[in-house]
Amino acid sequence: MDIVPLERFRNFCIIAHIDHGKSTLADRLLEYTGRVSAREMVTNQILDDNPLEQERGITIKLHAIQMNYKADDGHEYILNLIDTPGHVDFTYEVSRSLAACEGALLVVDATQGIEAQTISNLYLAIGNDLEIIPVMNKIDLPSAQTTMDEVKHQIMDLIGSKDEEIIPASAKQGLGIHEILEAIVKRIPAPKGDPNAPLKALIYDSIYDSYRGVIVNIRVFEGTLRENEKVLFMMTGKVYETEEVGILYMTRQRTKQLQAGNVGYFTASIRDLHDTKVGDTVTYDKNRCEKAIEGFQVVKPMVFSGIYPADADDFEDLRESLSKLVLNDSAITFEPESSTALGFGFRCGFLGLLHMEIVQERLEREFNQTIVNTVPNVRYKVIKTNGEILYVDNPAELPKLQEIEEIQEPFIKAQTLTPHEFVGNIMKLCMDRRGVLVNQTYLSQTRVDLHWELPLAEVVFDFYDKLKSTSRGYASLDYEFLEFRKGDLVKLDILLNGDPVDALSSIVHRSKSYEWGKKLCDKLKDLIPRQMFEVIIQASIGAKVIARSTVKALRKNVTAKCYGGDITRKRKLLEKQKEGKKRMKQVGSIEIPQEAFLAVLSID
Repeated sequence: MDIVPLERFRNFCIIAHIDHGKSTLADRLLEYTGRVSAREMVTNQILDDNPLEQERGITIKLHAIQMNYKADDGHEYILNLIDTPGHVDFTYEVSRSLAACEGALLVVDATQGIEAQTISNLYLAIGNDLEIIPVMNKIDLPSAQTTMDEVKHQIMDLIGSKDEEIIPASAKQGLGIHEILEAIVKRIPAPKGDPNAPLKALIYDSIYDSYRGVIVNIRVFEGTLRENEKVLFMMTGKVYETEEVGILYMTRQRTKQLQAGNVGYFTASIRDLHDTKVGDTVTYDKNRCEKAIEGFQVVKPMVFSGIYPADADDFEDLRESLSKLVLNDSAITFEPESSTALGFGFRCGFLGLLHMEIVQERLEREFNQTIVNTVPNVRYKVIKTNGEILYVDNPAELPKLQEIEEIQEPFIKAQTLTPHEFVGNIMKLCMDRRGVLVNQTYLSQTRVDLHWELPLAEVVFDFYDKLKSTSRGYASLDYEFLEFRKGDLVKLDILLNGDPVDALSSIVHRSKSYEWGKKLCDKLKDLIPRQMFEVIIQASIGAKVIARSTVKALRKNVTAKCYGGDITRKRKLLEKQKEGKKRMKQVGSIEIPQEAFLAVLSID
């Protein structure tokens, strides 16, 4: 393979909010540079190859692809596009893509303007010293004519660019694609690096292939990666021998070596994805680089939920499915747990609610699992009276009330961008969720930027849906973890005929416990099928019952055969029936349908 000089390489990514046309723009760039033919462009969003991504119209896993482009100056350039997800749950995927680039296309919808996540991803990019090229997309839409000037001003205010630096484009129609490619070549700096120095490469993604083990996607900063060499993963300390090295076209292309400045992949018979941590530095085992690439942290789950098989016999199948899923998504954590109501299952950690939904859907679709989910929880910090600190993500694990000194809950820094007419609605929503307004700025006459401090537990349930519905879909949300804060929190238990159902327990703020308990009891009353005996549903905090409702027993008419005659005979039969029901209640188990566990999610 010919050695291409470093100044001919350009590594870039695309930053945009959901639905601002990022994947469509990537398609057009691939088509324009001839990387895919028009015949192969059968599907839109060619890089979003997961059926879930195509269905929801979002990017979940990032992809990388190399293109060759002959510029107006007559030279041929090699462009590495690293596609990034735009959804708030996948910020960690964005941060690792940015570290592998020198520049970024900032794509903004000409009709909608700048959204919250665009801003947060942009700050990540600026933090990584990336050259930003602003692109105003969807200029072909009729409504764009009235909003284009305002959106231009928003972009200019945000990144301090000049009017002529903003490229108007329409990814759908293919307008402005040539100008974007020229801007990439002219404005984004070439990568630096010495091909002869000790190897130093950054892992920005890794995927599991059932035939070849883990395929590691890397960006080489220094040195040259070759086949059949022993490499060391600096964070995990594991040593492997490289088998295949290459670059990423639409498929993997073997090149046997990868020089400094380039982006590509390698395989090394790695069987466990946890050995290849994202953000780790790869170097040669013998000739090591001095220090690892900095600025990467281990991904921490924010939301926890129990996943149980609907049929207890499928426990091992579920374990296997989760293990396979973790190979493709190292952000999921899972450990076995048991519940008296649901039997054996797993406690899983996710980055956020969207991430949780996607994992559940993938388990059902790709692995044919029928699963029962418990209520999502966040991780609480519990300080015991003896000074011991516990982190609890399952309400069933909370220590006894008398052992607890204080419970702290995670708070997040949230940013919402909204048209000004919805400010009142959003303020009410956030105040109801115990939010504190930190800052409010007007980006333009019609758009307002609100900064909040909110308890994560209040956001986990249905905050995002409510935010979208109160603002008719216009408001956008971005958040990051802030700190743990002391709160007046209590454990709310649900009892069925006096027995607690651990899978329905939750940790709530004391001020909301009564309302929450009442709603939950009423909801369960409608969902638990009537039994031959009466079912009493109670919500309690410790030993104190705060709400109750009753599922009436099915009643067989035992007095049907007594027409006329003495009333005492009827009474005797009814008393006999009552005794039978009492006995039944002591031994009978209550069937709790799957909907009852989901009821807690749709409490409103």
